[in-house]
Amino acid sequence: NGSKLKEGRFRLAIREKFFTMRLVRHWNRLAREAVDASSLKVFKARLNGALSNLV
Repeated sequence: NGSKLKEGRFRLAIREKFFTMRLVRHWNRLAREAVDASSLKVFKARLNGALSNLV
């Protein structure tokens, strides 16, 4: 996708467990169509479509 977030490196392994740190990997894996949605409603619909393909 065109809005990738940067994954940081930390001294303490506990930081990797934080929700905000775990979220980065998932966000970066999202399809560009979902991330570049024009509204929240469209984003949710595209996200549901992308997640349903994983199951």
